[in-house]
Amino acid sequence: MNFFKAETSWSNAEFIIFKLCVASVYVLIGAYFSDFFLQYRFPILTIFVITVIWTVSLWLRKMKWI
Repeated sequence: MNFFKAETSWSNAEFIIFKLCVASVYVLIGAYFSDFFLQYRFPILTIFVITVIWTVSLWLRKMKWI
């Protein structure tokens, strides 16, 4: 069985739980290493802005609004 070829579908409620899990880990890591990540805030912010624009663009294409 090839793990990476398996297809699944998630309901919105199930995906919310997954996103909360990932977000809670990010918050814990950020709280523990706050001084370390503070010096990289501008590159992290740049990556965030780029990926948000990219994600919204992909979403709008899927919705056929673009």
